[in-house]
Amino acid sequence: MITFDSAFDIVLSYVKPLTAEVVDLYSALGRVLAEPIVSDMDMPPFDKSAVDGYACRKSDMANLLEVLEVIAAGQVPTKNIGENQCTKIMTGAMLPVGADCVLMVEDTEQVGCKHIKYKSTSVKNNICLLGEDVREKDVVITPGVVIQPQHIAVFAALGYAQVKVFRKPVVAILSTGDELVEPSQKPGVGQIRNSNGHQLVAQVIRAGGIPNYMGIVEDTERATFDAIKKALESSDILLLTGGVSMGDFDFVPSVLIRCGVELLFDSVAVQPGKPTTFGKTDQGKLVFGLPGNPVSSFTQFELLVRPAMHSMMGGLAKLSVEKRTLAVDYHRKRTDRLAFIPIVLTESGEVNLAEYHGSAHIFSLPNAHGIMAVPLGVSDLKKGDKVDVRSI
Repeated sequence: MITFDSAFDIVLSYVKPLTAEVVDLYSALGRVLAEPIVSDMDMPPFDKSAVDGYACRKSDMANLLEVLEVIAAGQVPTKNIGENQCTKIMTGAMLPVGADCVLMVEDTEQVGCKHIKYKSTSVKNNICLLGEDVREKDVVITPGVVIQPQHIAVFAALGYAQVKVFRKPVVAILSTGDELVEPSQKPGVGQIRNSNGHQLVAQVIRAGGIPNYMGIVEDTERATFDAIKKALESSDILLLTGGVSMGDFDFVPSVLIRCGVELLFDSVAVQPGKPTTFGKTDQGKLVFGLPGNPVSSFTQFELLVRPAMHSMMGGLAKLSVEKRTLAVDYHRKRTDRLAFIPIVLTESGEVNLAEYHGSAHIFSLPNAHGIMAVPLGVSDLKKGDKVDVRSI
């Protein structure tokens, strides 16, 4: 049995980035950027007005100004600004030659048909200067960022109708166990519905991957071998739930070895999720054997599989941890494993314990806000202690 930190490091050490592909802007949302975004021009591309107003010379702003023309956004000025002259200008329009400031329209008054007078004494330029945001050939966004709507706006502004992103990993999902039936079926005596497989499909989608749900595998070595072999042929990652502990019908570890998987660990000092298994193939494919209890499989996916997927897609493989204040006392009897406990947050953001009956208690998760880490060797935490919380 190894520590969780060792398991985490082992998993990430065998992750290989996927190849990149070019997609259109809408398809890029939520993907990881695989190329630097470089500006093909200065931004703004010309001096432009930051407000609706009158472009003039600062030295003339106290004088009566003659209005030469009106410049709308997108139009090019036809007249230069001379002494005691101005041009009415709209926000974003190109500044005429000779002007060095823009008087806000609300600070001016009309004098006759062709003149204005400035009513204020402030001296603000109200000009967006050529290239003040970005210069031509600047690298504006670097590879590795998860693309959000604000990135899409920058791509569009810089002329990127398509961008290069890392490919999404294909994740095969197999559930083992003769006791399992699909959600559409009424379980018979001794049977349960397969919640793990469908939970993992949703987790894979949320993590940015492409799930390939391959159904329930009966508890025979032959069926397990055939299913694993087929899954490895068509996926980047294989997730199995059940069949990795010490039962008489837990064939998964031995079958994985027969399928060419090198097992790198088969037990982690965590609760829930002790029998979590990890291996890799010579082709760089990753295999995770997750425990059959739903809270265990959910938790170990978030702690080990999701970071591996993010790293595979070119992103940062870090666990998002927040320090929060415990709102109640906590006690446990056994301290030989790092524990992850479902929690709910109070209105003030403090940590309270969710109702939790153990790793089979699937109903503890829907109302939980996160999981709290209880370090190995620690039996008691006191109200007011700072604890590590991972959002789920």
